[in-house]
Order: sequence, then C-alpha cells, then structure tokens
Amino acid sequence: MKENVVILGAGESGTGAALLAMSKGKQVFVSDKGSIVRKYKSELLSANIEFEEDGHSLDRILAADLVIKSPGIPEDIELIQQLRAASIPVIDELEFASRYTNKPIIAITGSNGKTTTTLLTHHLLSKNGVNAALVGNVGNSMARQVIDDDADLYVAEVSSFQLDGMYQFSADTAVILNITPDHLDRYNYDFERYADSKMRILQGMQAANMLVYCSTDAYLDRRVAEITAPIVKIAIGLEPTEENSGYVESDNLVYDKSVERIQIPLKELPLRGPHNYLNTLVAIAVAAHYGLNEAQIRHALPSFKNAPHRLELVTSINGVEVINDSKATNVEAVQYALGSFSRPIIWIAGGQDKGNDYSSLKQLVAQKVKAMICLGVDNDTLLAEFGSIVPAVSETQDVKEAAEMALEYANASDVVLFSPACASFDLFNNYAERGELFKEAVLQLKEEIDA
Repeated sequence: MKENVVILGAGESGTGAALLAMSKGKQVFVSDKGSIVRKYKSELLSANIEFEEDGHSLDRILAADLVIKSPGIPEDIELIQQLRAASIPVIDELEFASRYTNKPIIAITGSNGKTTTTLLTHHLLSKNGVNAALVGNVGNSMARQVIDDDADLYVAEVSSFQLDGMYQFSADTAVILNITPDHLDRYNYDFERYADSKMRILQGMQAANMLVYCSTDAYLDRRVAEITAPIVKIAIGLEPTEENSGYVESDNLVYDKSVERIQIPLKELPLRGPHNYLNTLVAIAVAAHYGLNEAQIRHALPSFKNAPHRLELVTSINGVEVINDSKATNVEAVQYALGSFSRPIIWIAGGQDKGNDYSSLKQLVAQKVKAMICLGVDNDTLLAEFGSIVPAVSETQDVKEAAEMALEYANASDVVLFSPACASFDLFNNYAERGELFKEAVLQLKEEIDA
C-alpha cells in the first residue's frame, strides 16, 4: 500500500516536497489554509497531485502516514498538536529531501548573515566548476532538485524553523555563524530553546564531517566547546588567535587550514563591514574544504552580488550614501550595520518590536547616529531607549516621508541607514516589500532633487 503523505503549505518548499513524493510513488495530498499562487497550483495540476486551498480537511490530514509542513507554520497551532497526539510524524521539506540523496550537504545557519554566506559559498563553488545546488531558506526547494539529484553537492541555508522539523538529516559540512536572540516568540521567549534549535544542525555528523563557526560569538563559542562528537571544528574570528583558523591580519583575510595558506586583501572584497569579513572567511573555509585554492577564490569574489536588502547601496544623493538594510530585523543585525560605517549616520529604524533588548546598541548609537527617524505604528520603545542619546528624533508611518526626513538631516558625506531592528508586519507584508518601497522612495526623491 502506498505511503500516504500530506503536505501542509503549497509554497516553494511544499510544492517541491509534493513533486518529490509523487516521483517516489507516494500517495500525495497538499493542503493550504490560504490561496495557492497560480505558479504552484499549475505545477500540482500538471503532476496530478490532489490539493485543497483556503482551509484544511482535518480527517484527511489526520489519516496521513507522514506530514511535511511549511517552516512558517508554528508548532503550537491546534492542527500540529493533533498530529503529534496521533503520533503522526511531522517533518520539514529539507528533512524529506535529504532522505533521497547521498550527495554532500553544506548546511548553513545563524541568527544573522546566513543568506549572504550561503550565496557567497555557492558562488565561489559554482564559479569554479562545482555543480552546486542552492537550496533551503534562500527560496529554492531542495526536494524539487533531489528529484533528478544531478548536483555534485547541495548548499543549504537552514533556519531554526526548518531545523525544528529535521531528525535524520545529517550535514557533511555545517556552519553556525552566530546565535543571538531572534524569533523568540516561536520559542516561548526562551533563548536556550531557540539556541538548541540552531545546534540541531550538528545532529548525525560523523568524525569526517566539519563544523565551521564564528568564535567571535561568545555564547556560540561556549556551546561548541561542549560538543563531544569527534567532528572537525574550524573557528573563524577577527583576530589571529590560537583558536582561529581564519582571521583578519594586516588588511587581509587569512585562512591557514587549507593545503595552502589563503590570503585575500580586504580591498578585493565585494562586501563591507567586519561581520562580512566573518561571512567571507566562512565561505572561504568551506570552499577550501571542497578543493578551491586562493587563485580560484580571488577570481570568483569580485563578481559576487549579495541578495537585496542587506546593507545595499541604493544611491548617493548630494554626497549622502543611502543604504537599504531592511533585512536587519533584530538588534544584532543593526549592530553590524552601524559598525560598518565611520561617517555620521542618520538611522531609520522601527517596525514590529519582537521584545528587543536595545542595550547593546546604545554606545554605538551615541557615537555614530546624529539623527533618528522612527518608522512604525508604535515607536514608544525606540523613543524611550534612544530619544535622550540621539540629537534629533522624528516619527512617521510613511516610508517616503522617512526618506525625506533623513535627507533633510543629512549633510554631504553622511550616511542614511535604513536598518529597522524590527519586523516589518506593522506597515508592510515582509522585509522585502519594506526594502523595495524604501528604495523606490529614495530613487524618486533623487529624481526630484536632480530635476
């Protein structure tokens, strides 16, 4: 009898899981509580996969042998609790996909920087002839690509939500960039639970497998020291210490654990800021592990283009650089952003607060920020934290007005930094929409100023 597989959520991961399950001869049913977008509905129809939208058929779902759920579905909703009570396995799409490939998997996680590091790692490998598939939280279904399984290896960005649904998954190379408070609303506001989720990336790893991690994160450094599994540990930091195999020295990135010592001048890097030195060193360590040398890495680096909304230069207006960092939805990300500039900053922040502790930002803000614009429905927390230490503060709920205010505060050679520290859902659908609207507003203002 065919295994009865139910997929909850018909986005990229859910549709990919459905296609893989169908290709393996499973009985497949897809259920989405909302409307399924045309692209994915067409794929399901073409594959003769049964689906429903705008609601869940509980009896049908509870008859499943296996459920694959979208990582966006919280664990504590009633449907998932009913599945748990019925002892029906609930897993993530990456977990399901990994069961159908023997190819190496590079799994990358962290509270901040994981998309940049995943994209850069993939770029270094693919630019040098490695048939690397880019999968996971970057928006590409691993399950979809495992159907043909023709890649040499998989480079996967993995979120804590995905890791929560992964049990047999085992990475050949794991990366943990940092573990700082984020998404705590999904973990009962318990940081240790969130951190435990991140550490699940190490499950099933064997002696020949490698962990690359950033020793600059004191909490992560302590957690790695507690690991008893005999895996290879590669520490990355900003200083040349006995622990660090990758570091910054004399205006160069240095990695000395490969066959040859790799040294890349900082001036050749496509990314700015100390946090991106760490991201780049991690990508170099992984690339070197899979056979790339210094010449190959230096050849590939200049052509790298990061994902949008991550310290993205929008334009320069009368000598003022305008930076879109809408992806900075937590305090740590903003700390990285503020630390990336030596010039005076006009900081645009705000949105849906996630219980942030802003104390770690206060010294940087006092040193670097000359004006602050709060863009959000409720700005009370930001005003209470920073109102007394920033010389000028304004509020708005309009993104174009926020950009206008920032430019009014700015002098030539200042930086306007849109780095919200908060989620976007008070005024926008997501951080990407927020960033795109900010860029549109800035470019429109530039046209008006230049006219």
